[in-house]
Amino acid sequence: MKPLSQLITETSQLLTEICDHPDYQALLNEGHSPDLTMGDACTALVYLSWEVDPLATVAGDIPSGEVSDHG
Repeated sequence: MKPLSQLITETSQLLTEICDHPDYQALLNEGHSPDLTMGDACTALVYLSWEVDPLATVAGDIPSGEVSDHG
């Protein structure tokens, strides 16, 4: 079983890939606007990583463009 910290990092990287994916960008351009954003998911991972290791940082904390897309 992988350590929780490793799973958090891998998940953060996957969320970044999703945000950068052309199909996801197309959904945003078509008006996709969920109540909870990818930025919310990334923030949850950051908080979880701090609980696991208070000195840790998560790669790609919040994907670029996410905050501006959902304001």
